[in-house]
Amino acid sequence: MTTTAGGAGRLLAISDLHIGYPENRALVEAMAPETDEDWLLVAGDVSENVADIRWVLKTLASRFRKVVWAPGNHELWSHPSDPVPLRGVARYEHLVEVCRDLGVTTPEDPYPVWEGPGGPVVVAPLFLLYDYSLLPAGCTTKAEGLAYAESTGIVCNDEYLLHPDPYPSREAWCRARVAETERRLAEIPGDLPVVPVNHYPLHRHPMDVLWHPEFAMWCGTTLTADWHRRFRVAAMVYGHLHIPRTTWQDGVRFEEVSVGYPREWRRRSEPPGRLRRILPTDPGESEEPAKRPGRPGERADESGRKTEAR
Repeated sequence: MTTTAGGAGRLLAISDLHIGYPENRALVEAMAPETDEDWLLVAGDVSENVADIRWVLKTLASRFRKVVWAPGNHELWSHPSDPVPLRGVARYEHLVEVCRDLGVTTPEDPYPVWEGPGGPVVVAPLFLLYDYSLLPAGCTTKAEGLAYAESTGIVCNDEYLLHPDPYPSREAWCRARVAETERRLAEIPGDLPVVPVNHYPLHRHPMDVLWHPEFAMWCGTTLTADWHRRFRVAAMVYGHLHIPRTTWQDGVRFEEVSVGYPREWRRRSEPPGRLRRILPTDPGESEEPAKRPGRPGERADESGRKTEAR
């Protein structure tokens, strides 16, 4: 792990920028830190295009003290519109080199330690994928789950664009990533809290509000269901669902920090592209709602619209 002083800064987060939409690109152009010491956590789905990913991360790295990136499924797509033809592990490794060239921290780098207000905490960018273990009710196998999703018309485009090469399947790649990440997290000193940054939530509960619960198959793995307890998690940062909100599980704060598509964020009352503060917490925000007054959880009406149907 590396330690970097955070001064009086803020640990901020965002995800699902999807800058293929001009409106979302404009949001990135306007993003700025609150202080010169702010860090920014980017939890995936910047773009499907390597050149766009580079532009976003270069832009943000020029403004924030440190930028930490975890890949989403869209970065891993081998999309026909992207002139970079790499697939699977080779594509991921190429994106890691892009980040390193820009000074952006990736899941392959030593975990940095935030020592600003609310710290010290280890910031751990993760790349875990999914293994089809979050099955629809009544389904017991991947084949059953996919057949059910096909019958509803809700099939993630990963099935056609996210290749696992050289692994035989996405679930095999996921399990290898989980095993290696679990080993690294276990090496963190027990007296240091952790802020995991992953494109998918580590626990299933955020999927409870999905309009199309079958989409949960492409949203993570049951292998991480107890990580928020095992690894002294201070806050779990994720995206992917396009339902920005705060939830709690076993006393641990989960922060969904996505921007989403313009058709989604136009429906919300809050301005789009607002960076979510992870640390320091406001007074009382370190306790779950049952133990403090606060705003009710949001049941976003766009929850099913993350589904990327065929």
